[in-house]
Amino acid sequence: LSGLDPAQPYFQGTPTEVRLDKSDADFVDVIHTDSAPTIPNLGFGIGPAIGHIDFYPNGGEQMPGCDKNPVSQIVDIDGIWEGTRDFVACNHLRSYKYYSDSIIYPDGFLGYPCASYDLFQAGNCFPCPEEGCPNMGHYADRFKDKFKNDFVKLYLNTAENKDFPLWRYKITVTLSGKSKVRGYVNVALYGSDGNTKQYQITKGTLKPDNTYTAYIDAEVNVGDITKVKFLWNNNWINPTLPKLGAATITVEVGENR
Repeated sequence: LSGLDPAQPYFQGTPTEVRLDKSDADFVDVIHTDSAPTIPNLGFGIGPAIGHIDFYPNGGEQMPGCDKNPVSQIVDIDGIWEGTRDFVACNHLRSYKYYSDSIIYPDGFLGYPCASYDLFQAGNCFPCPEEGCPNMGHYADRFKDKFKNDFVKLYLNTAENKDFPLWRYKITVTLSGKSKVRGYVNVALYGSDGNTKQYQITKGTLKPDNTYTAYIDAEVNVGDITKVKFLWNNNWINPTLPKLGAATITVEVGENR
């Protein structure tokens, strides 16, 4: 039984007979997309974990793409009717859009077990545990009976619009060069199944021999990595023509370590 942002008003805090609960089926998975408090935030979705596994995409309260200006959202690619409805309840309705996208992407929407969204964003819950990460949505039942804990909270990020799934990588860059400069470092991944755009790993002071780490949520599952593109820029013309390189770049895949 999959709960698509089960309702908060009149249900949150009620006895289990009244609302969705893990006792309702052999396996209950829940997607929380609008769990900010109803007062004053107008959240429509229930906040607490109530299933066998509970997914909190983007932290479960504010979905990317739902803060677009009303005109661009109402004249949506899906049409004016759907755009108008989305404007009123965009976060709430993201749950079924993620679910329908999950049918097409059996390897997408990996949920990382974590104590909070902030810890997930900071990389504390990376990579997936040895038994793997459940997939939010249609394929969540692959993880039936895998978790023994009472409640399991799973976190992930999604794109602003479809296609929604993102794949998480940890990228570590150690710089080489003669002198420190200010600027930024970008990295793009190339693999057997596709390439990513450039992602910023760090900006500010770039020091040779220092190591910089970033977690990226890529729009593509690149498969086996074949190449990494490294770019740096110091944003202004420096008469000393500083040179920087990458001594090493390490890429860790969240899904399989």
